[in-house]
Amino acid sequence: MLTLPAQTLVSIVTFAVVVHVVLLTVAYLIYVERKVSAYIQDRIGPNRVGFDFGLPFLKPLRGMWGLGQPLADGLKFLLKEDYAPDHVDKGLFTLAPIAIIVPALIGFAIIPWGGTWVIEHDISLLGLVTFEAGPVVVAGLHVDAGIIYLLGVASLGVYGVTLGGWASNNKYSFLGGLRCTAQMISYEIPLGLSLLAVLLMVGSLLPTEIIAYQREHGWLIFSQPLAAIIFFLAILAEANRTPFDNAEAEQELVGGYHTEYSSMRFALFFLAEYSHMITSSAFFALLFLGGWSVIPFMNLLPDVAAGPLLPLVKFAIYFGKVLTLVVFMIVIRWTIPRLRFDQVMMMAWQAVIPLSLIIVVLTSVMVYLRLDSLGPMLIANGVLVALLMAVYPLLPKIQTNRKVPLYGSRFSPMAGEVVQTAPTEPAAREDHPMRTAAPA
Repeated sequence: MLTLPAQTLVSIVTFAVVVHVVLLTVAYLIYVERKVSAYIQDRIGPNRVGFDFGLPFLKPLRGMWGLGQPLADGLKFLLKEDYAPDHVDKGLFTLAPIAIIVPALIGFAIIPWGGTWVIEHDISLLGLVTFEAGPVVVAGLHVDAGIIYLLGVASLGVYGVTLGGWASNNKYSFLGGLRCTAQMISYEIPLGLSLLAVLLMVGSLLPTEIIAYQREHGWLIFSQPLAAIIFFLAILAEANRTPFDNAEAEQELVGGYHTEYSSMRFALFFLAEYSHMITSSAFFALLFLGGWSVIPFMNLLPDVAAGPLLPLVKFAIYFGKVLTLVVFMIVIRWTIPRLRFDQVMMMAWQAVIPLSLIIVVLTSVMVYLRLDSLGPMLIANGVLVALLMAVYPLLPKIQTNRKVPLYGSRFSPMAGEVVQTAPTEPAAREDHPMRTAAPA
Protein backbone atom coordinates (compact mmCIF):
# COMPACT_ATOMS: atom_id res chain seq x y z
CA MET A 1 0.00 0.00 0.00
CA LEU A 2 1.28 3.45 -0.96
CA THR A 3 1.69 5.91 1.92
CA LEU A 4 1.56 9.66 1.31
CA PRO A 5 1.25 12.67 3.60
CA ALA A 6 -2.26 14.07 4.07
CA GLN A 7 -1.05 17.34 2.53
CA THR A 8 -1.07 15.63 -0.89
CA LEU A 9 -4.77 14.77 -0.66
CA VAL A 10 -5.73 18.19 0.71
CA SER A 11 -3.75 19.98 -2.00
CA ILE A 12 -5.42 17.96 -4.79
CA VAL A 13 -8.92 18.48 -3.40
CA THR A 14 -8.32 22.19 -2.70
CA PHE A 15 -6.98 22.86 -6.18
CA ALA A 16 -9.85 21.00 -7.87
CA VAL A 17 -12.48 22.80 -5.79
CA VAL A 18 -10.97 26.28 -6.15
CA VAL A 19 -10.58 25.95 -9.93
CA HIS A 20 -14.31 25.28 -10.28
CA VAL A 21 -15.19 28.02 -7.79
CA VAL A 22 -13.08 30.48 -9.78
CA LEU A 23 -14.64 29.47 -13.10
CA LEU A 24 -18.16 29.89 -11.69
CA THR A 25 -17.18 33.19 -10.09
CA VAL A 26 -15.70 34.45 -13.36
CA ALA A 27 -19.00 33.79 -15.13
CA TYR A 28 -20.92 35.85 -12.60
CA LEU A 29 -18.26 38.56 -12.34
CA ILE A 30 -19.06 39.38 -15.97
CA TYR A 31 -22.70 39.65 -14.92
CA VAL A 32 -21.72 41.88 -11.97
CA GLU A 33 -19.63 44.09 -14.25
CA ARG A 34 -22.58 44.56 -16.61
CA LYS A 35 -24.91 45.39 -13.72
CA VAL A 36 -22.43 47.79 -12.08
CA SER A 37 -21.83 49.59 -15.38
CA ALA A 38 -25.60 49.80 -15.87
CA TYR A 39 -26.16 51.36 -12.45
CA ILE A 40 -23.32 53.85 -12.97
CA GLN A 41 -24.74 54.80 -16.39
CA ASP A 42 -28.33 54.92 -15.07
CA ARG A 43 -29.44 51.82 -16.95
CA ILE A 44 -30.93 48.50 -15.84
CA GLY A 45 -28.52 45.94 -17.26
CA PRO A 46 -29.23 42.22 -17.79
CA ASN A 47 -32.64 41.40 -16.25
CA ARG A 48 -34.44 39.05 -18.65
CA VAL A 49 -32.64 35.73 -18.91
CA GLY A 50 -33.57 33.28 -16.16
CA PHE A 51 -33.38 29.50 -15.94
CA ASP A 52 -36.66 28.55 -17.65
CA PHE A 53 -34.96 27.62 -20.99
CA GLY A 54 -38.23 28.48 -22.73
CA LEU A 55 -40.03 25.54 -21.09
CA PRO A 56 -43.56 26.20 -19.75
CA PHE A 57 -43.17 24.09 -16.59
CA LEU A 58 -40.10 26.15 -15.61
CA LYS A 59 -41.97 29.44 -15.93
CA PRO A 60 -41.36 30.39 -12.23
CA LEU A 61 -37.64 30.52 -13.02
CA ARG A 62 -38.13 33.10 -15.77
CA GLY A 63 -36.39 36.43 -15.28
CA MET A 64 -34.58 35.84 -11.96
CA TRP A 65 -32.91 39.30 -12.19
CA GLY A 66 -31.02 38.12 -15.28
CA LEU A 67 -29.01 35.53 -13.35
CA GLY A 68 -29.18 33.16 -16.31
CA GLN A 69 -27.27 35.62 -18.53
CA PRO A 70 -23.81 34.04 -17.88
CA LEU A 71 -25.20 30.63 -18.89
CA ALA A 72 -26.70 32.11 -22.06
CA ASP A 73 -23.41 33.83 -22.90
CA GLY A 74 -21.50 30.56 -22.37
CA LEU A 75 -23.87 28.66 -24.66
CA LYS A 76 -23.58 31.42 -27.25
CA PHE A 77 -19.77 31.15 -27.26
CA LEU A 78 -19.94 27.35 -27.51
CA LEU A 79 -22.37 27.41 -30.44
CA LYS A 80 -20.79 30.23 -32.44
CA GLU A 81 -18.62 29.43 -35.46
CA ASP A 82 -14.95 29.12 -34.51
CA TYR A 83 -13.63 31.24 -37.34
CA ALA A 84 -9.94 31.86 -38.04
CA PRO A 85 -8.87 34.12 -40.93
CA ASP A 86 -6.77 32.59 -43.70
CA HIS A 87 -3.76 34.82 -43.08
CA VAL A 88 -3.12 33.82 -39.45
CA ASP A 89 -0.50 31.42 -38.09
CA LYS A 90 -2.93 28.62 -37.24
CA GLY A 91 -0.75 26.89 -34.64
CA LEU A 92 0.18 29.97 -32.62
CA PHE A 93 -3.29 31.44 -33.15
CA THR A 94 -4.76 28.43 -31.33
CA LEU A 95 -2.00 28.27 -28.74
CA ALA A 96 -2.38 31.91 -27.59
CA PRO A 97 -5.70 31.51 -25.67
CA ILE A 98 -4.34 28.37 -23.99
CA ALA A 99 -1.10 30.14 -23.07
CA ILE A 100 -3.03 32.91 -21.32
CA ILE A 101 -5.69 30.85 -19.53
CA VAL A 102 -3.39 28.19 -18.05
CA PRO A 103 -1.27 30.60 -15.93
CA ALA A 104 -4.47 32.31 -14.82
CA LEU A 105 -5.90 29.02 -13.49
CA ILE A 106 -2.79 27.76 -11.67
CA GLY A 107 -1.47 30.95 -10.08
CA PHE A 108 -3.70 30.80 -7.01
CA ALA A 109 -2.40 27.34 -6.05
CA ILE A 110 -0.15 28.72 -3.29
CA ILE A 111 -2.91 30.81 -1.64
CA PRO A 112 -3.64 29.37 1.88
CA TRP A 113 -7.41 29.75 1.62
CA GLY A 114 -8.28 27.92 4.83
CA GLY A 115 -5.16 28.23 6.96
CA THR A 116 -3.76 25.17 8.77
CA TRP A 117 -5.89 22.12 9.54
CA VAL A 118 -4.83 19.22 11.77
CA ILE A 119 -6.06 15.86 10.42
CA GLU A 120 -6.12 13.54 13.43
CA HIS A 121 -6.61 10.16 11.73
CA ASP A 122 -5.07 8.44 8.71
CA ILE A 123 -7.20 8.41 5.56
CA SER A 124 -7.34 5.23 3.47
CA LEU A 125 -8.43 5.52 -0.15
CA LEU A 126 -9.85 2.27 -1.60
CA GLY A 127 -7.25 0.33 0.34
CA LEU A 128 -4.61 1.41 -2.17
CA VAL A 129 -3.30 4.68 -0.73
CA THR A 130 -3.01 5.81 2.88
CA PHE A 131 -2.67 9.47 3.73
CA GLU A 132 -0.91 9.98 7.04
CA ALA A 133 -2.49 12.22 9.66
CA GLY A 134 -0.90 15.51 10.62
CA PRO A 135 -1.10 19.27 10.07
CA VAL A 136 -1.92 20.37 6.52
CA VAL A 137 -2.28 23.74 4.81
CA VAL A 138 -5.53 24.24 2.87
CA ALA A 139 -3.83 25.28 -0.36
CA GLY A 140 -3.33 23.76 -3.78
CA LEU A 141 0.45 23.90 -3.40
CA HIS A 142 2.33 24.27 -0.13
CA VAL A 143 6.00 24.95 -0.91
CA ASP A 144 8.68 27.12 0.67
CA ALA A 145 9.09 29.33 -2.40
CA GLY A 146 5.36 29.94 -2.78
CA ILE A 147 5.61 33.66 -3.56
CA ILE A 148 8.32 33.02 -6.17
CA TYR A 149 6.03 30.45 -7.81
CA LEU A 150 3.19 32.95 -8.06
CA LEU A 151 5.45 35.63 -9.55
CA GLY A 152 6.83 33.17 -12.09
CA VAL A 153 3.40 31.95 -13.15
CA ALA A 154 1.96 35.47 -13.36
CA SER A 155 4.77 36.58 -15.67
CA LEU A 156 3.83 33.85 -18.17
CA GLY A 157 0.51 35.50 -19.00
CA VAL A 158 2.17 38.01 -21.30
CA TYR A 159 3.11 35.23 -23.73
CA GLY A 160 -0.53 34.51 -24.55
CA VAL A 161 -1.20 38.16 -25.37
CA THR A 162 1.99 38.48 -27.42
CA LEU A 163 1.29 35.29 -29.36
CA GLY A 164 -2.31 36.31 -30.02
CA GLY A 165 -1.27 39.73 -31.29
CA TRP A 166 1.52 38.43 -33.53
CA ALA A 167 -0.17 35.26 -34.87
CA SER A 168 -3.30 37.19 -35.94
CA ASN A 169 -1.29 38.95 -38.68
CA ASN A 170 -3.39 42.06 -38.04
CA LYS A 171 -1.90 45.50 -37.45
CA TYR A 172 -4.37 46.30 -34.66
CA SER A 173 -3.71 42.99 -32.94
CA PHE A 174 0.03 43.43 -33.32
CA LEU A 175 -0.07 46.92 -31.82
CA GLY A 176 -2.17 45.62 -28.93
CA GLY A 177 0.31 42.81 -28.31
CA LEU A 178 3.24 45.24 -28.33
CA ARG A 179 1.47 47.58 -25.93
CA CYS A 180 0.59 44.78 -23.55
CA THR A 181 4.11 43.36 -23.60
CA ALA A 182 5.73 46.71 -22.81
CA GLN A 183 3.15 47.52 -20.14
CA MET A 184 3.30 44.18 -18.33
CA ILE A 185 7.10 44.09 -18.33
CA SER A 186 7.23 47.67 -17.04
CA TYR A 187 4.74 47.18 -14.21
CA GLU A 188 6.22 43.86 -13.10
CA ILE A 189 9.13 45.90 -11.71
CA PRO A 190 7.13 47.99 -9.20
CA LEU A 191 5.03 44.92 -8.41
CA GLY A 192 8.12 42.95 -7.45
CA LEU A 193 9.64 45.88 -5.53
CA SER A 194 6.51 46.53 -3.47
CA LEU A 195 6.36 42.80 -2.78
CA LEU A 196 10.01 42.93 -1.70
CA ALA A 197 9.14 45.64 0.82
CA VAL A 198 6.62 43.25 2.40
CA LEU A 199 9.02 40.31 2.39
CA LEU A 200 11.70 42.43 4.08
CA MET A 201 9.33 43.00 6.99
CA VAL A 202 7.99 39.44 7.18
CA GLY A 203 11.29 37.64 6.54
CA SER A 204 9.71 34.62 4.83
CA LEU A 205 8.44 33.48 1.43
CA LEU A 206 5.79 31.21 2.94
CA PRO A 207 2.24 32.57 2.52
CA THR A 208 1.25 31.11 5.89
CA GLU A 209 4.09 33.04 7.56
CA ILE A 210 2.92 36.28 5.91
CA ILE A 211 -0.56 35.79 7.39
CA ALA A 212 0.90 34.85 10.77
CA TYR A 213 2.99 38.05 10.79
CA GLN A 214 -0.10 40.16 10.12
CA ARG A 215 -2.05 38.37 12.85
CA GLU A 216 0.62 39.47 15.31
CA HIS A 217 1.53 42.95 13.99
CA GLY A 218 -1.61 44.02 12.13
CA TRP A 219 -2.43 44.14 8.45
CA LEU A 220 0.44 45.45 6.36
CA ILE A 221 -1.78 47.89 4.49
CA PHE A 222 -1.48 50.13 7.57
CA SER A 223 2.30 49.92 7.92
CA GLN A 224 3.00 49.87 4.14
CA PRO A 225 0.24 52.02 2.56
CA LEU A 226 2.42 53.30 -0.29
CA ALA A 227 3.57 49.78 -1.19
CA ALA A 228 -0.08 48.66 -1.14
CA ILE A 229 -1.12 51.44 -3.53
CA ILE A 230 1.76 50.68 -5.91
CA PHE A 231 1.00 46.96 -5.78
CA PHE A 232 -2.67 47.61 -6.58
CA LEU A 233 -1.73 49.82 -9.53
CA ALA A 234 0.63 47.11 -10.77
CA ILE A 235 -1.99 44.35 -10.61
CA LEU A 236 -4.42 46.57 -12.53
CA ALA A 237 -1.78 46.99 -15.23
CA GLU A 238 -0.91 43.27 -15.20
CA ALA A 239 -4.57 42.34 -15.69
CA ASN A 240 -5.04 44.98 -18.46
CA ARG A 241 -7.77 46.70 -16.51
CA THR A 242 -8.80 50.34 -16.79
CA PRO A 243 -7.09 52.78 -16.70
CA PHE A 244 -4.37 50.52 -18.16
CA ASP A 245 -6.40 48.70 -20.85
CA ASN A 246 -4.42 50.12 -23.77
CA ALA A 247 -3.79 46.64 -25.17
CA GLU A 248 -7.49 46.42 -26.13
CA ALA A 249 -8.43 50.12 -26.50
CA GLU A 250 -11.58 49.59 -28.57
CA GLN A 251 -11.64 53.21 -29.77
CA GLU A 252 -8.09 52.92 -31.17
CA LEU A 253 -7.34 49.23 -31.84
CA VAL A 254 -10.82 47.74 -32.43
CA GLY A 255 -10.16 45.06 -29.80
CA GLY A 256 -6.42 44.83 -29.68
CA TYR A 257 -4.78 41.43 -29.45
CA HIS A 258 -8.09 39.49 -29.65
CA THR A 259 -9.54 41.34 -32.66
CA GLU A 260 -9.45 38.27 -34.93
CA TYR A 261 -10.76 35.78 -32.35
CA SER A 262 -14.26 34.37 -32.08
CA SER A 263 -16.22 31.67 -30.28
CA MET A 264 -14.56 29.94 -27.29
CA ARG A 265 -11.08 31.10 -28.24
CA PHE A 266 -12.33 34.65 -27.79
CA ALA A 267 -14.05 33.68 -24.51
CA LEU A 268 -10.80 32.25 -23.11
CA PHE A 269 -9.22 35.71 -23.20
CA PHE A 270 -12.05 37.07 -21.06
CA LEU A 271 -11.89 34.09 -18.70
CA ALA A 272 -8.16 34.71 -18.31
CA GLU A 273 -8.66 38.42 -17.59
CA TYR A 274 -11.15 37.82 -14.80
CA SER A 275 -9.15 34.86 -13.46
CA HIS A 276 -6.10 37.13 -13.29
CA MET A 277 -8.21 39.65 -11.38
CA ILE A 278 -9.19 36.98 -8.83
CA THR A 279 -5.62 35.68 -8.46
CA SER A 280 -4.09 39.16 -8.13
CA SER A 281 -6.78 40.20 -5.64
CA ALA A 282 -6.07 37.06 -3.60
CA PHE A 283 -2.36 37.96 -3.72
CA PHE A 284 -3.13 41.50 -2.54
CA ALA A 285 -5.32 40.19 0.29
CA LEU A 286 -2.51 37.82 1.31
CA LEU A 287 0.12 40.56 1.43
CA PHE A 288 -1.79 43.54 2.79
CA LEU A 289 -5.19 42.46 4.16
CA GLY A 290 -4.20 39.60 6.45
CA GLY A 291 -5.47 36.72 4.30
CA TRP A 292 -8.32 35.05 6.18
CA SER A 293 -7.88 37.33 9.22
CA VAL A 294 -11.25 38.90 10.02
CA ILE A 295 -10.37 42.22 11.69
CA PRO A 296 -6.98 43.96 11.82
CA PHE A 297 -5.20 43.85 15.18
CA MET A 298 -7.65 41.21 16.50
CA ASN A 299 -7.22 37.42 16.34
CA LEU A 300 -10.82 36.20 16.33
CA LEU A 301 -10.05 32.89 14.59
CA PRO A 302 -7.43 30.37 15.77
CA ASP A 303 -4.47 29.77 13.49
CA VAL A 304 -4.84 25.97 13.56
CA ALA A 305 -8.18 24.19 13.10
CA ALA A 306 -9.11 20.75 14.38
CA GLY A 307 -12.08 20.18 12.07
CA PRO A 308 -13.23 21.02 8.53
CA LEU A 309 -15.70 23.76 9.55
CA LEU A 310 -13.15 26.43 10.47
CA PRO A 311 -11.20 26.13 7.17
CA LEU A 312 -14.50 26.68 5.32
CA VAL A 313 -15.17 29.81 7.39
CA LYS A 314 -11.67 31.08 6.66
CA PHE A 315 -12.16 30.37 2.95
CA ALA A 316 -15.40 32.36 2.96
CA ILE A 317 -13.70 35.32 4.67
CA TYR A 318 -10.72 35.23 2.31
CA PHE A 319 -12.87 34.89 -0.80
CA GLY A 320 -15.10 37.72 0.43
CA LYS A 321 -12.05 40.02 0.52
CA VAL A 322 -11.12 38.87 -3.00
CA LEU A 323 -14.60 39.62 -4.36
CA THR A 324 -14.59 43.04 -2.68
CA LEU A 325 -11.32 43.92 -4.40
CA VAL A 326 -12.58 42.66 -7.77
CA VAL A 327 -15.77 44.75 -7.47
CA PHE A 328 -13.56 47.74 -6.63
CA MET A 329 -11.61 47.09 -9.86
CA ILE A 330 -14.92 46.99 -11.75
CA VAL A 331 -16.02 50.32 -10.26
CA ILE A 332 -12.66 51.84 -11.25
CA ARG A 333 -13.21 50.72 -14.84
CA TRP A 334 -16.51 52.57 -15.11
CA THR A 335 -15.30 55.66 -13.23
CA ILE A 336 -11.79 56.56 -14.43
CA PRO A 337 -10.99 57.22 -18.11
CA ARG A 338 -8.22 55.32 -19.86
CA LEU A 339 -4.73 56.80 -19.77
CA ARG A 340 -2.84 57.37 -23.00
CA PHE A 341 -0.22 54.72 -23.65
CA ASP A 342 2.66 57.18 -23.42
CA GLN A 343 1.26 58.40 -20.09
CA VAL A 344 1.10 54.81 -18.83
CA MET A 345 4.73 54.15 -19.69
CA MET A 346 5.98 57.50 -18.40
CA MET A 347 4.13 56.98 -15.13
CA ALA A 348 5.79 53.58 -14.74
CA TRP A 349 9.37 54.62 -15.47
CA GLN A 350 9.35 58.19 -14.14
CA ALA A 351 7.15 57.84 -11.06
CA VAL A 352 6.07 54.38 -9.95
CA ILE A 353 9.39 52.53 -10.35
CA PRO A 354 11.51 55.24 -8.64
CA LEU A 355 8.98 55.48 -5.81
CA SER A 356 8.95 51.71 -5.31
CA LEU A 357 12.78 51.72 -5.19
CA ILE A 358 12.66 54.42 -2.50
CA ILE A 359 10.15 52.36 -0.52
CA VAL A 360 12.40 49.28 -0.64
CA VAL A 361 15.39 51.31 0.58
CA LEU A 362 13.28 52.95 3.29
CA THR A 363 11.93 49.58 4.45
CA SER A 364 15.44 48.10 4.49
CA VAL A 365 16.71 50.93 6.70
CA MET A 366 13.72 50.69 9.06
CA VAL A 367 14.10 46.91 9.38
CA TYR A 368 17.84 47.27 10.02
CA LEU A 369 17.15 49.83 12.75
CA ARG A 370 14.43 47.54 14.20
CA LEU A 371 11.83 50.25 13.65
CA ASP A 372 9.54 48.08 11.49
CA SER A 373 6.50 48.16 13.80
CA LEU A 374 3.26 49.85 12.79
CA GLY A 375 3.89 53.30 14.26
CA PRO A 376 7.39 53.99 12.90
CA MET A 377 6.58 52.54 9.47
CA LEU A 378 3.42 54.63 9.18
CA ILE A 379 5.36 57.77 10.18
CA ALA A 380 8.10 56.92 7.66
CA ASN A 381 5.50 56.58 4.88
CA GLY A 382 3.96 59.90 5.88
CA VAL A 383 7.36 61.64 5.82
CA LEU A 384 8.05 60.14 2.38
CA VAL A 385 4.71 61.46 1.05
CA ALA A 386 5.49 64.92 2.47
CA LEU A 387 8.92 64.93 0.80
CA LEU A 388 7.39 63.88 -2.52
CA MET A 389 4.83 66.69 -2.32
CA ALA A 390 7.64 69.16 -1.60
CA VAL A 391 9.95 67.93 -4.37
CA TYR A 392 7.30 67.45 -7.10
CA PRO A 393 6.91 71.19 -7.98
CA LEU A 394 10.70 71.44 -8.42
CA LEU A 395 10.88 68.64 -11.00
CA PRO A 396 11.17 69.61 -14.70
CA LYS A 397 7.87 69.55 -16.53
CA ILE A 398 7.63 67.77 -19.88
CA GLN A 399 5.02 69.20 -22.24
CA THR A 400 3.89 66.25 -24.37
CA ASN A 401 1.09 66.63 -26.91
CA ARG A 402 0.58 70.27 -25.96
CA LYS A 403 -2.71 71.70 -27.17
CA VAL A 404 -2.27 74.03 -30.17
CA PRO A 405 -4.86 76.83 -30.22
CA LEU A 406 -7.04 76.84 -33.33
CA TYR A 407 -7.36 80.47 -34.43
CA GLY A 408 -10.99 81.43 -34.93
CA SER A 409 -12.45 78.67 -32.77
CA ARG A 410 -14.60 79.41 -29.76
CA PHE A 411 -11.61 78.67 -27.51
CA SER A 412 -9.32 81.02 -29.48
CA PRO A 413 -11.62 83.67 -30.98
CA MET A 414 -10.45 86.39 -33.35
CA ALA A 415 -9.88 89.90 -32.04
CA GLY A 416 -13.15 91.68 -31.35
CA GLU A 417 -15.25 88.51 -31.82
CA VAL A 418 -17.92 87.72 -29.22
CA VAL A 419 -18.26 84.00 -28.65
CA GLN A 420 -21.77 82.76 -27.88
CA THR A 421 -21.94 79.09 -26.85
CA ALA A 422 -25.25 78.99 -24.96
CA PRO A 423 -28.47 78.31 -26.91
CA THR A 424 -30.58 81.36 -27.78
CA GLU A 425 -33.93 79.60 -28.17
CA PRO A 426 -36.01 80.18 -24.97
CA ALA A 427 -37.34 76.61 -24.98
CA ALA A 428 -33.78 75.28 -25.02
CA ARG A 429 -32.85 77.45 -22.04
CA GLU A 430 -35.87 76.33 -19.99
CA ASP A 431 -35.40 73.72 -17.29
CA HIS A 432 -38.65 72.04 -18.39
CA PRO A 433 -38.71 72.37 -22.16
CA MET A 434 -41.56 69.88 -22.63
CA ARG A 435 -43.75 71.81 -20.22
CA THR A 436 -42.90 75.12 -21.93
CA ALA A 437 -43.50 73.76 -25.42
CA ALA A 438 -46.75 71.95 -24.54
CA PRO A 439 -49.87 73.31 -26.30
CA ALA A 440 -52.26 75.37 -24.19
